[in-house]
Amino acid sequence: MRCDRWGSYWFVAVGFFFAPLLILLAPWSIAVAVAWTLISLSGLWLGVLGIFMAVGLARVLRAGEEIPEEYWWSLLGKPPPSQR
Repeated sequence: MRCDRWGSYWFVAVGFFFAPLLILLAPWSIAVAVAWTLISLSGLWLGVLGIFMAVGLARVLRAGEEIPEEYWWSLLGKPPPSQR
């Protein structure tokens, strides 16, 4: 889940640079194709990470287990409210 969260942050942040990059590369069609390929592959990888996360959570829920609240707070990098 940390990888999925990090990937989402990265993809959104870098997304602001995709349009200007494509404008700069417009005269070179091969470079534009390479840029679109990299953009597509990184989006696909982010989707795969999301699927793995969903499958992992589904396995936990199906087993009837509960993920402790401390785990969710650790993903945010903060201690639980009771420890502040």
